Amino acid sequence: MRLRHSHELSAAFRGQLFAFLADAFDGDFGADDFDHALGGVHVIAFGTEDAVVGHASVVQRQLIVQGENVPGGRVLRTGYVEAVAVDAAYRRRGIGDALMHQVDGIVARAYDFGALGASDDGRRLCLRHGWERWSGPLGVLTQSGVQSTPDDEGAVLVLRTPETAEIDTDGRLICEFHRGDVW
Repeated sequence: MRLRHSHELSAAFRGQLFAFLADAFDGDFGADDFDHALGGVHVIAFGTEDAVVGHASVVQRQLIVQGENVPGGRVLRTGYVEAVAVDAAYRRRGIGDALMHQVDGIVARAYDFGALGASDDGRRLCLRHGWERWSGPLGVLTQSGVQSTPDDEGAVLVLRTPETAEIDTDGRLICEFHRGDVW
């Protein structure tokens, strides 16, 4: 496992990483998805001949939580997890667990809160690591106000830190807008 900030990745390596992620996500990973994974810390697992066999990144986002125990809402400095993938030939060997162990540590040391949008396979992995399903409504902050994102409900997971242990996952969670999938 190696930790690298996006600024440490050469253009050639970013190209290799994009190709790895597109392949790992069976072609369901585009330029917007890759853009979301940049700007933070990358956790990279390498196999033979320095080929990437696993990846996750943690980028900073601001999420707003609203609920009974948060009058008026609270803005959280969030470690948002993006582009978690393991090469198909290396799955079920503990690489995903090792990636998430590193991710959990980054979130715990550097952020108030962790969040991610999980696939079915990813959800099981993250739940084993103490992540929780956000059970309340979700929204995105746009230029015209907050818009609900009901299609994402059930897929957003959070990791509370000691600073956010009191947050009720039944409240409303709002992310800022960006191109592509907002969660």
